[in-house]
Amino acid sequence: MGEESQTDTSLDALIDAAMRPVADAASSFIFYSVPLFGVDVPLIVIWLIAGGIFFTTYLRFINFRGFRHAIQIITGKYRNPDDPGQISQFQALTTAVSGTVGIGNIAGVAVAISIGGPGATFWLIVAGLLGMSTKLAECTLGVMYRRYEDGEVSGGPMYYLERGLSARNWPRLGKALGIFYALSMVVGCLGIGNMFQSNQAAAIFIDVTGGADSIFADQAWIVGVILAIAVGIVIIGGIRSIAATTAKLVPGMALLYVSVALLVIALNYDKLPAAVAAIWNGAFAPQGITGGMIGVMIIGFRRAVFSNEAGLGSAAIAHSTAQTKEPVSEGFVALLEPFIDTVVICTITALVIITTVYDPMLADQSIAGIELTTRAFESTLSWTPVPLSIAAILFAYSTMIAWSYYGLKAFTYLFGDARILDLGFKLFFLSFVILGSAIELSALIDLSDALVFIVAIPNLLGLYLLAPLIKSELTAYEDKFLS
Repeated sequence: MGEESQTDTSLDALIDAAMRPVADAASSFIFYSVPLFGVDVPLIVIWLIAGGIFFTTYLRFINFRGFRHAIQIITGKYRNPDDPGQISQFQALTTAVSGTVGIGNIAGVAVAISIGGPGATFWLIVAGLLGMSTKLAECTLGVMYRRYEDGEVSGGPMYYLERGLSARNWPRLGKALGIFYALSMVVGCLGIGNMFQSNQAAAIFIDVTGGADSIFADQAWIVGVILAIAVGIVIIGGIRSIAATTAKLVPGMALLYVSVALLVIALNYDKLPAAVAAIWNGAFAPQGITGGMIGVMIIGFRRAVFSNEAGLGSAAIAHSTAQTKEPVSEGFVALLEPFIDTVVICTITALVIITTVYDPMLADQSIAGIELTTRAFESTLSWTPVPLSIAAILFAYSTMIAWSYYGLKAFTYLFGDARILDLGFKLFFLSFVILGSAIELSALIDLSDALVFIVAIPNLLGLYLLAPLIKSELTAYEDKFLS
């Protein structure tokens, strides 16, 4: 048994060593940073935030103006079951939210606060609000340029890049950007939406079942097999099965997490005014943070764009399948995602940490990540690690379900819709769920992270080029439904 373990470890090391140069090259390119007021700022973060600012102003603050209408749509006010599409608009929203709400909402916020202090929360909220406009733009295009074939709907950036830019007399550019997007997404889905999630879910499960004394401590692959089976049962059935599952799972897991978090905040209500003051003051006059206000702003922005994925176009793949004949209506639905993911869930996580265990003297050191969040909950209610662990595992599970679909649609865009290819990709994806739970292929995860974020380059470029079309569609829609 010991020899087998050693062999596995050496195999991990060999794979990691072989992939590390490629991963480092990709990461250094996509996360290339430039110094700004003493802070290293990744250009990709600037690119994503610029997109949010542009579409928020260009579309006349639709993120605020359209919020009430978005709620009306998902509650069924305008629903027509005869509209084209495969799933309801509410199901499209829950599918896309399941792809963004993950371990990062629990662990990533803690990292942002431990490095940037409470003020990072303010800029995280600002970035989330800006991201709402970008989501509307990309998901409107997703429905406009979706493809129907044999009762199946396919859509997303690869389609609106190809078809939208072709309509603007840039067919070669559109096709090249579409292929580049799809290739990056196929590899990228294996890390951020698969291996990282299964690895963290297995680690949480082992920790809550006894840690080093757990029967799964040295057999994490068993947890991976269970996860793979659970994911497989859902994804084999296609988007309708995925949507039906997420429509039940997302509200439940979000309610579980938010309820426990709000209970912790309520029990520490006396610290809430100070926490809000720390968030406000820390956003504009942070103490001891490298780069001052700019430094803490970038930390908050980076966490937000990494969490809600606005500008990556991934959500448009799910929203493209929604039942609607009005593309802009699905854009309105989509703008709710960054609000739910970042403005609500991430902010509540931040308030739990700040009102309980956050100590400015320990910033940028000591514990961070999910351990800090767990300690924050546990400091007020000793029983919270169990429901928190359940929520975290459900977050990871739902993320894997959604990202399997994103990867599949990118794959079928490149290689066709043959049933054998569809099944082959799903089995390939599930094998990485098992692999991710058992070993840490950090190079592959780093490479996939880079590829996931590199898609923001062609996606936002396409959005800018198609912005006049988005605005004209939005204006016509508002004249029809909101005048």
